[in-house]
Amino acid sequence: MWLPLIGLLVGFTVGFLADLRVPDEYSNYLSIAILAAFDTLIGGLRAHLQQTYDEIVFITGFFFNIILATTLTFLGVHLGVDLYLAAVFAFGVRLFQNIAVIRRLLLTEWMERRQNREKS
Repeated sequence: MWLPLIGLLVGFTVGFLADLRVPDEYSNYLSIAILAAFDTLIGGLRAHLQQTYDEIVFITGFFFNIILATTLTFLGVHLGVDLYLAAVFAFGVRLFQNIAVIRRLLLTEWMERRQNREKS
């Protein structure tokens, strides 16, 4: 559980402190890689809440998603087609689905705790 949060914190810290500029021709690659990373991070959080989290699955999924998304973007750029939009759609849908499941899990847990306190 801590690995994704530590990675996010380190990434934000380095991103805000470093004065790095991304050339415009790489902006699609970076945006899709960030979206894939967020999808994996939120998926890891969901798995942790469902008690099915596995670090190997998280790490391999993280790199596989980023490689797949950037490859799709690369192929689309060379074919002259915006294929990265397919990855944006897929990762966006999964991201919102995972967030909805996390919300339901947290709400259910909160309601169960509240009911247990009222019974005591």
